[in-house]
Amino acid sequence: MALAVSALVTPQLRLLHLLQALIYVAVVILARRSSALGLGAGFTMAVAWNGLNLFVTHLMQAGAVAFWSLLRTGQVRRIDTMMVALGGIGHFILIVACLAALLDRRMVGPKWRNFVLGGVATLTYFFLIVVIARPR
Repeated sequence: MALAVSALVTPQLRLLHLLQALIYVAVVILARRSSALGLGAGFTMAVAWNGLNLFVTHLMQAGAVAFWSLLRTGQVRRIDTMMVALGGIGHFILIVACLAALLDRRMVGPKWRNFVLGGVATLTYFFLIVVIARPR
């Protein structure tokens, strides 16, 4: 939802957000098949995205301030920044869910290797889509 709203209000990010959304589609499909590749992809994407927005751009903090301002004043000032905070919350949930599923004893195959491979593949894909689709 955060990607969709952000893409709606910031047209120059639409392609990037569409390509990023494909990561989450793949995570859901692979996780439903009990694949550690999907869990590694989801975990790594969530950690990388939250790390970037918490410690580099500080957009999660700015989004939290914008939410607080909305609650106090009733006015929406930066909905795109608010969506970063919402996405961050979703990513924290995704991190916990991926780890819980990975530690499930029913997971078969070389789960740690596939978990790492899923993470590497996702970081590579994310880097490529940022290079290709970032606003100029």
